[in-house]
Amino acid sequence: MKYLLFHAPLPRSSREEKFQKLLSLFLDLLMKTGGNVSEALRWLAYFDKRHNLTDITFTMGDFLKELKKRGYIEQGSSNQSVHVPSTKAQVEIRQRSLEEIFTALRSGPLGDHPLPKSGPGDDLSYETRPYEFGDKLEHLSLTDTLSNAYLSHGLEEFKLRTEDLIIYQTEEKTLTATFVLIDASHSMVLYGEDRITPAKKVALALAELIRRRYPKDLLFIGAFGDYAWHLELSQVPFLQAGPYHTNTRDAIAMAISSLVRTKATNKQIFLITDGKPTCIREGNKYYRNSFGLDPKIVNKTLEMADRARREGITITTFMIAKDSYLQRFVHRFTQINRGRAYYAHPQKIGLFVFEDFIRNRRKELR
Repeated sequence: MKYLLFHAPLPRSSREEKFQKLLSLFLDLLMKTGGNVSEALRWLAYFDKRHNLTDITFTMGDFLKELKKRGYIEQGSSNQSVHVPSTKAQVEIRQRSLEEIFTALRSGPLGDHPLPKSGPGDDLSYETRPYEFGDKLEHLSLTDTLSNAYLSHGLEEFKLRTEDLIIYQTEEKTLTATFVLIDASHSMVLYGEDRITPAKKVALALAELIRRRYPKDLLFIGAFGDYAWHLELSQVPFLQAGPYHTNTRDAIAMAISSLVRTKATNKQIFLITDGKPTCIREGNKYYRNSFGLDPKIVNKTLEMADRARREGITITTFMIAKDSYLQRFVHRFTQINRGRAYYAHPQKIGLFVFEDFIRNRRKELR
């Protein structure tokens, strides 16, 4: 029998590499165009013209054929000549969002947001610590324990003492309900900076994480502008910022209403926004004021933060803004709710959200 020895990675298909590169850009463009396949393809053709993404071996026509063949786009139900993103494309977007955020998360800590120690529970984390009274012996790390005993006493007078015992860390199984609120007001796309796409990626990646690792957890997603509304997971990738003001009060009220009806042990709201509250609803009318911090709007919003606290719901605010007067408002808002606040660059929201979510998922009982 003959064997082949390769000193380099196996050669990959040039066509497949080109397809994957174009697919990544296409999926990003789908999120930015609100799921408009035709517009995303037009932008992709424009980038191809500028940066020579394709060649005669793999053209834009070939890419479109592959999209159809592999099931990333399909014909619309109302108009057969119009293509729409398929379920497969939506799943791919969620998976890529999760990989993007976790790759950045693994590359190094943020520095000012350490993860806590795990407490007693059932799910092994494969980190170890010295045994403490009450720990389950079935979580004993046999290799580390025997190594400690050998180093302490040697093989001739082998002894196993309590001080030698090492156990695996565990995570307690708690049910967590999380409501992610995405600001869809006009400021999320103003000043040439796309802030809504990173926010959507965070929600999608969080949904994928929960589906894979915490399938019993509950995740709600909503958006808000002049008013607040629920979002189905399939709608999130294609959410667009509109000509809206920022009704933070209604958004929190909607989240509280959903969370209090659950039986979850931990309830939390992740509020992703870049601006101050500028709108509240009064009956069937809206009161709006975009100039400064309107006391009437601010007080109504702070009242909702206090209501969330009384319901046992923690609000974590991820503010994509550096204005000092906005930070003062968020500081007061956070004080009243006894929650947390972070001021983050749009491209780093995911790191903060995921570290915060994973930390809160671990309940320490000491």
